[in-house]
Amino acid sequence: MKVLVIGGAGYIGSHVVKELMKKGHKVTVFDNLSSGLTQNLFAENGFILGDILNTQSLDMAFAEGFDAFIHLAAFKAAGESMIKPEKYSVNNITGTLNILNAASAHNCKYMVFSSSAATFGEPEYLPIDENHPKNPTNYYGFTKLKIEEFMAWYEKLKGLKFAALRYFNAAGYDTEGILYGLEKNPANLLPVMMEVACGKREKISIFGNDYDTRDGTCVRDYIHVSDLASAHVLALEYISKNEQSLTLNLGTGNGITVTEMLEATRKITGKEIKAEYTGRRAGDPAQLTASSKLARDTLGWEPKYSDVNTLIESTWKAYQKYYAEKK
Repeated sequence: MKVLVIGGAGYIGSHVVKELMKKGHKVTVFDNLSSGLTQNLFAENGFILGDILNTQSLDMAFAEGFDAFIHLAAFKAAGESMIKPEKYSVNNITGTLNILNAASAHNCKYMVFSSSAATFGEPEYLPIDENHPKNPTNYYGFTKLKIEEFMAWYEKLKGLKFAALRYFNAAGYDTEGILYGLEKNPANLLPVMMEVACGKREKISIFGNDYDTRDGTCVRDYIHVSDLASAHVLALEYISKNEQSLTLNLGTGNGITVTEMLEATRKITGKEIKAEYTGRRAGDPAQLTASSKLARDTLGWEPKYSDVNTLIESTWKAYQKYYAEKK
């Protein structure tokens, strides 16, 4: 298939591109490089420098004629979304509507969307399955939920077939070491800890240690980025073959606390990694783990790299390789 990957120069996007290439698909990346990196691009692929807020650049991109597109161009910092909702409204919601309109105008009928378990909010039961009530506790999760609703309407009205993939914490790096471009301003736990380990930050702040969890810190379901990439490609192949939309959760079902991740990272890196506990962050549920039974049954998807050691080791290797080349 001829696939446009919007946000394909980013952290998750570049791993999705690599998996698409592995499966023999023809890829073009569309990215504004605000957080994506030219280092994450592959010479074999096409590249369009464009912005999802620029309707003309999107129209020109889709005019090239694509069978499908994958949308990974959303802002994703839950904490920031509670402070700057306008930023998330414009990019995530308006930007996605621009994409949907351009795709519809050029008859591009298959879409994979990088959604989030943040659409669910505080869990009523664990692990969270696809039927769990949706009540986001942060504005980022709200934008993802609205986008899922927009896609459902575009399916009814425009014949769009989509896969919405909900996951929470993407982590890890390409285990083959080909991709090691680091995020520019990471906000997620593991890369922030790596920056402390590398001496780029003094310490890590842990938001809250008084949650009702086994050690008081938040529990999250971490999915290796390569496992996410394989799910994106399997989902794309499924919806195009079966002409049927999908909404799937992606997770291991096993949560790890922030403190447990910190201790494991200290052990693997051999670094002290100074940490301080601060107050809770608005919109953070205490626990989030996802059932991926439907994804396993429907797509035959299995997470291969999402154990704690692989998550941390692959990330540490990427940081070491990146900074070794900078010397």
